[in-house]
Amino acid sequence: MNTPEWLKPGIYGAVIGAVFVGVIGFSWGGWVTGSTANDRAMAMSRDDVVASMVPVCLDMARSDPARADTLATIRAASTYQRRDALMTAGWATMPGTDAPDRDIAQACLAALDVDGSPDPAESAVDEG
Repeated sequence: MNTPEWLKPGIYGAVIGAVFVGVIGFSWGGWVTGSTANDRAMAMSRDDVVASMVPVCLDMARSDPARADTLATIRAASTYQRRDALMTAGWATMPGTDAPDRDIAQACLAALDVDGSPDPAESAVDEG
């Protein structure tokens, strides 16, 4: 079988070009595999859920009859134990769940701004 003289260099060029495009696309072009895209989508949706639950946490904090005592307990705790104190208070336990959520507790703690003014929950989040 006689093949044209240009076929072998053409095939080599196509293979090398495909490898080059793949390497450049995945390293600089922003291409990702399906599993990476799924991981990123799951992380973004988790962040959105946490952000949407912060007003619920702040409302629970606002309506708690023992709010002043709980805030005093949270303020008295060391910085790395404040999230656990907020979870113990039950403010990070969303309606319909049995256990508090650590990510929601961390976001709620940031919104409460326990080191700031004495009553930060009233103005910490713009719910409008």
